[in-house]
Amino acid sequence: MVVGIILAGGYGKRLKPITDYVPKPLVEIKEGYTILDKQILDLKYAGVDEVYLLVGYLWEKIKERYGDMWNGVKVNYLVEDEPRGTLWALRNAFSKLEEDAVVRNGDVVADFNIREMLERARKNENALLTIAGTRMRSPYGIIDFKDDLILSFREKPVLDYYINAGIYYIKKETYEYFNREFTDKAVERTVFPLLAEMRKAYIFREDNVFWQSVDSLKDLERVREEYKNREDKPWGYEKMIILTDKYMVKELYIKKGYETSMHYHPRKDETMHIMYGQGYIEVEGEKNVVRKNDVFRIPPNKKHRIVAVENMLLYEYSTPHPDDTVRLKDPYGR
Repeated sequence: MVVGIILAGGYGKRLKPITDYVPKPLVEIKEGYTILDKQILDLKYAGVDEVYLLVGYLWEKIKERYGDMWNGVKVNYLVEDEPRGTLWALRNAFSKLEEDAVVRNGDVVADFNIREMLERARKNENALLTIAGTRMRSPYGIIDFKDDLILSFREKPVLDYYINAGIYYIKKETYEYFNREFTDKAVERTVFPLLAEMRKAYIFREDNVFWQSVDSLKDLERVREEYKNREDKPWGYEKMIILTDKYMVKELYIKKGYETSMHYHPRKDETMHIMYGQGYIEVEGEKNVVRKNDVFRIPPNKKHRIVAVENMLLYEYSTPHPDDTVRLKDPYGR
């Protein structure tokens, strides 16, 4: 068993004036949908059914929203009367646990496959700590040059460096290290480097996934832009790209090991174009393997589901029937 821990006690000073009235985790990334909503649901669909929220500033508003149970997830609160740093917050949480923990920074919006991360971390007997990492996008344009001669410009490219994505799998055997005496208050400068020196820390890498730490109003603007036509699903997300009276285009992202519900469309005729990844489309009991660049048509009234063997990005081209789904069997209990 594993429990979730979300560091949700920050002031969010750089998000003022929004955070004058709501704590940072309750900032909406789309109408009625907060940073913390997504984080808890991500954990739920990774198989985590209990979370500890490490809260402080305006924590009563967080409890008012989530109570003791939210969307089938048990919610516990550990309240700091004043900020004491991530080391103390996690030390306090671990003193109450006997299970491994998946820990999240409470200001990160990301599409990491947490279930895959947990499975891989559990299998690695040498790993006490597993950290999610993704390649860094430069906040600035890059100049390529040789002997002072400019060869090219690259506008905010993805770099070859992996950043700490703010998601951690920490095995219970590690908790004792959090009780050691350190002069610093941050786990990133205390326990994590110690475990790296011991060769007990590993990275879980995912590229081509959305990741954004919401540290400023500009960061929040980027997340809200991502979500203006997006709806999160237990298996990933769905974006409406085009909807006219003649046709519809959607983008679907399905995480490795996940699947859509078994369903059919009474009127919608759809064709799937696999942009990357691999999986299969099951239609009326027949499994059809699909991979990058494949195109597959699903006529109306055909029972089907899509299963991802790797992280998959698909484009769906169809007739304009956005609300034409009859769900027959759903592994997520919807």
